[in-house]
Amino acid sequence: MHRWSQLFIPTLREAPADAEVASHKLLLRAGYIRQLGAGIYSYLFLGNRSINKVIAIVREEMDRIGQEFLLPALNPREVWEESGRWSVMGDNMFRLQDRKGAELCLAMTHEEVMTSIARNELRSYKQLPQIWYQIQTKFRDEPRPKSGLLRVRQFIMKDAYSFDIDEAGLDVSYNKHDDAYRRIFTRCGLQFVAVDADSGAMGGSASQEFMVYTDAGEDLIASSASGYAANLEKATSRLAPVEDLAPTGDGQPELVHTPGQRTIDEVGAFLNTQPQHQIKTMAYTAELPEADHAKLGRLRPVIVFLRGDHSLNEAKLLAITGGELRPMTPEELESTFKTPAGYLGPIGIEAAPHPKKPGTLVILDKALEGRTNLIAGANKEEYHLRNVTPTRDFKPTLVADVRNINEGELDPLGGQPLRLGKAVEVGHIFKLGCKYTESMGASVLNRDGKEVTPIMGCYGIGIERILTAAIESSAAANQGNSYVLPPPIAPFQVVVTITNVGDAALLAAGEKAAADLEAAGVDVLLDDRDERAGVKFKDADLVGIPYRINIGRGVAEGKVEFLDRLQSVTEDVALNDVVTKVSERITSTLRNPLSASGL
Repeated sequence: MHRWSQLFIPTLREAPADAEVASHKLLLRAGYIRQLGAGIYSYLFLGNRSINKVIAIVREEMDRIGQEFLLPALNPREVWEESGRWSVMGDNMFRLQDRKGAELCLAMTHEEVMTSIARNELRSYKQLPQIWYQIQTKFRDEPRPKSGLLRVRQFIMKDAYSFDIDEAGLDVSYNKHDDAYRRIFTRCGLQFVAVDADSGAMGGSASQEFMVYTDAGEDLIASSASGYAANLEKATSRLAPVEDLAPTGDGQPELVHTPGQRTIDEVGAFLNTQPQHQIKTMAYTAELPEADHAKLGRLRPVIVFLRGDHSLNEAKLLAITGGELRPMTPEELESTFKTPAGYLGPIGIEAAPHPKKPGTLVILDKALEGRTNLIAGANKEEYHLRNVTPTRDFKPTLVADVRNINEGELDPLGGQPLRLGKAVEVGHIFKLGCKYTESMGASVLNRDGKEVTPIMGCYGIGIERILTAAIESSAAANQGNSYVLPPPIAPFQVVVTITNVGDAALLAAGEKAAADLEAAGVDVLLDDRDERAGVKFKDADLVGIPYRINIGRGVAEGKVEFLDRLQSVTEDVALNDVVTKVSERITSTLRNPLSASGL
């Protein structure tokens, strides 16, 4: 039996001044964690118990679909060179040298190592499909560690990798992980949303993030009552129709003097028109990957045209352009387009005929498709143009969705209003395709005896993020002052609190209740400290245990107080019925963790 008096649970009355978000403050106050350095934390007794419970749930569900490995965190440079990511990862990767000068890194992820195993061991389609996973420490040289366990430099990840003979097989593996992730997060008591996501540096054709809404999150996601959900890098929406301006003159582009008017707002006020009737022009320089230098050059001008009241989503733009983007300087605008800053417009810019052909990449946002009689820069100091109609008056390289959606716009599925909110990512699944198996030379023989490249998927879960997301959700419901964890991931399911250990009858009743609960398989903590009852109650709430049995004066009548913190219910229970009462509540919660979680 675990006795509080014998445990190290260093609770704090106040959070350290540098603690930021609710989960960070509460994890410190509850004695779950202590900080060793920036983004580096030690997990103390309670924190480690909860982390291990999360891991057990993840392992149990992953064992249903895959096989567990354990790979080295220390990797040689060569394996990352093969995939091309030694340079791509940049400063985010911890790098070091051994005593002989060989370069190594601390792994952020393990696509390369898993692919090297597959390359060396898999020979035939008969060995596929394979799903391999591990639960292991990862490292990232995070430039701005913050928010406790949400942005750290050392963390625990469950990462899994699938190898299939074709895309149909990948679809099966991907869906298996989707189902497993939903079971994992549901069992952990999280109210999550699965969103379409950008694959980013991982590459691949499709990906999906599992997110939990919280103000502590750094990602913005959009969702609606129709079931639509996507992160901001992928989100789209239906726009309400806009009535175009009436043409002036003969309806052809007309030069208008706009002295000193450069911004959308300034031009709108000067010409008495709204932002949605204007074209916003944004100019960038893209530094392209080395593989594109021979065909497209190292640097490429990129021009984006948006509706005047819309903002650019750089992740969407980056997916089209490739390479790194930076805004053009006024000097670059002048030298490239002979145009002063603030007056750049679409007419007269020669666009590349295709994204893979040399020249200026000109992108028209889809929201401007079909619009007429717009106002745009004239590529001339202190002048704009009226009556500009896209595709009639200028030809972009391509039309694409590159804007940020706005809250309240209608989703593309059922036309319901979109909700935008901050969220924490707890899991991410990718269809990687053949990016790693091709670059690293992995192949197998298919049914016809022909060498083919296996297709991969990659699937990650942030272990600590499950715990912090649960705390953030609960803390939001409790005004940030306390939290309660779902029984499956709480360090203990129930705490038996003896209000006065100096009273022999209360002490005996508490000992019996705790022993009976433990014998029934309940994870119980006995608070037998010689402290005031109020101190014990505050500590019990602070450490997030969902159920509490208070052993007090009612024992004389054979009764104890039962507190269900998940449901905010307190009731008197016969001492002999404690085990039944607690077991029923735990069983009910396990059957339906979301409705019973209080999150």
